[in-house]
Amino acid sequence: MDLDVLNMFVIAGGTLAIPILAFVASFLLWPSALIRIYYWYWRRALGMQVRYANYDDYQFCYSYRGRPGYRPSILMLHGFSAHKDMWLSIVKFVECINLNKRPFHLVGTSMGGNVAGVYAAQYPEDVCSLTLICPAGLPSTTDSKFIKQLRELQESERIDRIPLIPSTPEEMADMLKLCSYVRFKVPQQILQGLVDVRIPHNDFYRKLFLEIVKEKSRHCLHENMSKIKVPTQVIWGRQDQVLDVSGASVLSSAIPDCHVYILENCGHSVVVERPRKTANLILEFLALLHSMDNNKKQA
Repeated sequence: MDLDVLNMFVIAGGTLAIPILAFVASFLLWPSALIRIYYWYWRRALGMQVRYANYDDYQFCYSYRGRPGYRPSILMLHGFSAHKDMWLSIVKFVECINLNKRPFHLVGTSMGGNVAGVYAAQYPEDVCSLTLICPAGLPSTTDSKFIKQLRELQESERIDRIPLIPSTPEEMADMLKLCSYVRFKVPQQILQGLVDVRIPHNDFYRKLFLEIVKEKSRHCLHENMSKIKVPTQVIWGRQDQVLDVSGASVLSSAIPDCHVYILENCGHSVVVERPRKTANLILEFLALLHSMDNNKKQA
């Protein structure tokens, strides 16, 4: 074989080997870096941009896509990142990005659902519709697996071992099993990466969680749900082990215009387990409201 051709193959092989070796090294040594790259890639692929908004001593980090138009915007709140008064912070966030210049659709899941429901109750003029996905803040007739675990931890005085705040790959695997009905096969290194991303925030999460479960805080949504007057959609996984599905009937009995959807073979992580179904339900709900609004205008 010609020496130049051989050199070309060596150079090409080396060029390919470098990123492969870098990937393997990252996977084995720095799995959290791959997790961050994964998030960055999907934000780029979906056209999402990250922005920061400041209000007094608060700084909010949020992702956004698109520009305000003639149709209402949608604000989506994620779960377990709040405390009993976070809806006050949401007021500041909504104001500092001028989202309340016209009514918007509000979507919240888990603790974000708790926050969204309380906000809709306290500021009805800002919200034109509400979607609550297995929201926290409600009493239930049946204790979930998670509630039973918390009670056992309280009795044994090991409340620092909160199942939703993992600090080892094994605890992360247990949390995923608790939150999902669908069983995902997650490699050990990815579990380690997920833990590494969370560990710097665990003290913060633990402090907020202990605030959330206090007697005066744990049923915020229940205390405010009768004030919710906007059309409301409730989506819940039948096999939710974190927050029992009986909360859906609690909401439907208190909110006048409430549409309830129970997803079979689905746990607490509804958006992760059934992303397409969840998106379709929300889009259909918004389309129904838009159609009803047009009919009122034509009447």
